[in-house]
Amino acid sequence: GLALAAAAGAYAVSVPGAVPSLPTRDGLTDLIPEHRRLPAPKATIACETDATLRDGECPLRFGSRLNSMKERPDLWRGRAMDVLGMVRRLSEVEGIDLVDFNYPQHLDGRKPKAVTSALRAAGLAAGAVAVRFPASQFRAGAFTNPDPSVRAAAVDVVAGACAWARSLDASAGVIVWPQFDGYDYHLQVNYSDAWRRGVGAIRAALDRDECEGVKVSYEFKPTDPSSRFALVPSTAAALALVRDVNRPGRFGLTLDAGHLVAAGENPAQSAAMVADAGALFGFHLGDVHSKLAAEDGLAFGSVHAPGALELVFWLRASGYRGHAYFDTFPEAEDPTREAAYNVRAFKRMWSWAARLERDGIRDVLLNHDAMTSLEMQEGLIA
Repeated sequence: GLALAAAAGAYAVSVPGAVPSLPTRDGLTDLIPEHRRLPAPKATIACETDATLRDGECPLRFGSRLNSMKERPDLWRGRAMDVLGMVRRLSEVEGIDLVDFNYPQHLDGRKPKAVTSALRAAGLAAGAVAVRFPASQFRAGAFTNPDPSVRAAAVDVVAGACAWARSLDASAGVIVWPQFDGYDYHLQVNYSDAWRRGVGAIRAALDRDECEGVKVSYEFKPTDPSSRFALVPSTAAALALVRDVNRPGRFGLTLDAGHLVAAGENPAQSAAMVADAGALFGFHLGDVHSKLAAEDGLAFGSVHAPGALELVFWLRASGYRGHAYFDTFPEAEDPTREAAYNVRAFKRMWSWAARLERDGIRDVLLNHDAMTSLEMQEGLIA
């Protein structure tokens, strides 16, 4: 705030003429040291124009959890609820563009041509291939397992997922959820050794021929019934992992809103941090009640609406390019209606974020002015 005010004074006395000397946002930004400025939105993707940003139209594509399509089969008029049947059901959701497949569970034993044909018939495309390590082999850890043969098998799983991502032209590449890389007891693991093993195994996976040209992202979760303590339990630790793996542009992070809340973090702040590091490859959306170790998978923005709006604001401000994926669990609800609601909620908040931008929210953030921010948000639903 003081930096902006000082810049305004300097601008006013240094530019000749009454009207020309009126401070402008661009003029003030040039006078503020770079490290004191808010990050500006990055270059937009090809389909996104300046007019699109001004109008608040959301340019992102949307995906939703495929396994949710198994719920409430009594509301589904289609045939058997196998993987391709779930794809057909998901295609009925207005606003959904992409499908994320779990590997190996959804794809093992199938032919890429058959899956590609099913996607084309449904009018959908592949978003990502998400690694789910089978418990039977990896219960004691995947990347960090003490047994080198098991770590090699984990590398093989990731390589197989990369091969599928290339076959399906999955826009977000491969997402790895390392649910078994953790521990349950004190004095159970050597943290330094486990970290080094994990870094080495991830590097080995990225360097496989199958993963050439495929983005691979790590989706950390701080705690889970599979591992009460994750070896990568926070955004800061996940960024340290990205640094140590050291495959820039190829290895990054997919953040999950529910996982971040479980870690005691603010999803918007985490998104801004990871985007600033150039490592934000994906984001899974939903909401939770914040109970210890619980991941409720509720509809987006249904519990923490202000936090959801701030998250969308920073995704937009950072120039996020990935797809918006809803990782929710509508077990009692109609999953197609719930997915459609999530798309509408996200697009509505994207529009609100654009309006906040137009109304000068960045100046409010520079001044840490909570009340003006709250009043601006109040006006969004007036």
